[in-house]
Amino acid sequence: MLSKVALLNRITYYIVNRKGKQMRPMFVFLTAKMLSKGSVNERTFRGASVIELIHTATLVHDDVVDDSNQRRGFFSINALWKNKIAVLVGDYLLSKGLLLSIDNGDFDLLKIISVAVREMSEGELLQIEKARRLDITEEVYYEIIQKKTATLIAACCALGAKSVLDDAVQVENMRKFGELIGMAFQIKDDLFDYSDEAIGKPTGIDIKEQKMTLPLIRVLNICTSKEKNWLINSIKNHNKDKKRVKEVIAFVKNNHGLSYAEQKMIQFQQEALQLLENYPKSEYKDSLIMMVNYVIERKK
Repeated sequence: MLSKVALLNRITYYIVNRKGKQMRPMFVFLTAKMLSKGSVNERTFRGASVIELIHTATLVHDDVVDDSNQRRGFFSINALWKNKIAVLVGDYLLSKGLLLSIDNGDFDLLKIISVAVREMSEGELLQIEKARRLDITEEVYYEIIQKKTATLIAACCALGAKSVLDDAVQVENMRKFGELIGMAFQIKDDLFDYSDEAIGKPTGIDIKEQKMTLPLIRVLNICTSKEKNWLINSIKNHNKDKKRVKEVIAFVKNNHGLSYAEQKMIQFQQEALQLLENYPKSEYKDSLIMMVNYVIERKK
């Protein structure tokens, strides 16, 4: 990560010391180890590093886009060093990741990652486009979260597989496995918005930002037209009114929006676990199963 620019070194040092759970590199290693009976190689390490670099780059840019001052309980880069520097740092991290693959001839791994970055951008833009009209169907919602969140976890698992074997079927199987976990992961994130537990982000923030989440989409699809008008009006025009946001949360809970989303989340989780069934028993497979369960049981 070292650079000749002192400012950049200060910022990357700050980022590295405030790393998150590092779930994505973990998926790279566990997938690779499950498929290769525990032996990983330099390509696996590079793949995991590239994923973490690019994921971090997208988080730095996301905080600029969302005008967010905090990330994982610490100040975000844009809060400390302003937007211009944050955008440039995100670009730097992205290029470091791409060069790590190019310099080592990992073009197959680079392709997997580049597709994920393209899809993530499309997912974010699709969400912005649809949020303006608040008319998201469940199908469009799944398309958004598949691109926005699931595609990167899918890339981790495909990358882990590809780093140790050249078998298109296995790589695709692992990609699908990661995608299903990613879908469950994002629905779990949606549910946090309605929870009372102390988590990393404040309750009701998705409603304040007019983000259409699965519990809300479900309730909009089953309530009366009068209730639907009230909900849409609340989200569009009263999303800063704490009392109104609480009423929306209560309405979604009372109309089984949360239980419906939980059921869908468990469905994705079960489909992911099914894809692992045919692999021989190993500590790596057990760890992957634990990761899948953690995704839907986590408290933040």
